[in-house]
Amino acid sequence: MAIRPFGDLFDGPRSVPPFPAATATPGIRQALKLGASIPSVPGAHAPGVTDPHRSGGVCHTWPRPPPLRAASSAFMKTYVATAATRERNWLVVDATGKTLGRLATQIADALRGKRKPEYTPHVDVGDFVIVVNAEKIVVTGRKREEKLYRRHSGYPGGLRARTLGDMLERRPEEVIRLAVRGMLPRNRLGRAQLRKLKIYAGPEHPHEAQKPEPMEVEA
Repeated sequence: MAIRPFGDLFDGPRSVPPFPAATATPGIRQALKLGASIPSVPGAHAPGVTDPHRSGGVCHTWPRPPPLRAASSAFMKTYVATAATRERNWLVVDATGKTLGRLATQIADALRGKRKPEYTPHVDVGDFVIVVNAEKIVVTGRKREEKLYRRHSGYPGGLRARTLGDMLERRPEEVIRLAVRGMLPRNRLGRAQLRKLKIYAGPEHPHEAQKPEPMEVEA
């Protein structure tokens, strides 16, 4: 017995051959006993007909419709910045009264170029950042006494440590540089981006010729 599939739900021509009950699966046989009919799919293979896209060669269940045509690649291009097309500016930020961690995160984003729509992870598209008044940076809590900066001479017993308060008195530029370095990639790209950071303890800097613009910093 063969039940011809109904095609009133489809606009395509009824060119699909009848569904042979002998080759149906148990689930389809049960549906046929209950009086159900199998809808036709325009352009699909009928059960029992050789299908080159299947491993067994013979289609035992009603196949899915043909795949959709892939979209044209002309409308799916992604912009990738290069060293020839990138544009890098000079920014200046005053660290007076700014929190160390909050300022360092925004400087790291500017060095990497993440504020730009043409940001490319593997290309240095970030800006140059000048930080002035680094000695007037602030921290919260008891970090001036509890935060330690450790270094080792390489010899046995050569571990040295300084508190954040001592670092701000001796080398305030290094405090900001180390904070920003920890937020950059650990590779050659990160080292190149860190070289674009210019930090000065006082209010003066020797980069007036570059005409730096004020950097917007969220408190």
